[in-house]
Formats: sequence, C-alpha cells, structure tokens
Amino acid sequence: MAEPTLAELEVRIAYQDDTIEQLSTQIYRQSQMLDRLGERCRQLEQQIEQLRETKSDAPVDDAPPPHY
Repeated sequence: MAEPTLAELEVRIAYQDDTIEQLSTQIYRQSQMLDRLGERCRQLEQQIEQLRETKSDAPVDDAPPPHY
C-alpha cells in the first residue's frame, strides 16, 4: 500500500477538524437542552409538591351531590 502524500494527509486532517467542530457544536446544543430539561423537571416537581400541599390542606367533602 502506497504512503499517503502530504496533500492527502492535509485533506484528511481538514475533514477531521470539520467533523470535530460539528461534534463539539452538537454536544454543546445537547448540553443546553439537558440543562433546560433539568430546569423544567425541577419546576414540575415544585408544582407537584405545591398541589400535594394544597390538596392535603383542603377539607374532604364526602357528602353526596345534591341530586341524590
């Protein structure tokens, strides 16, 4: 097998650099998305906890509806 020429190596390196840049950008975007999803999960957990507190504080009305 023939040794690659300097020009071929430079082309390969250029493609590799481009691929690395694309992967880096994608990882950054995914990291941002994970941060947003994590924050949204925390907000939802807080809302659920508030609903639990509100529900436990409310009086239980076991009376039948008026049409009975």
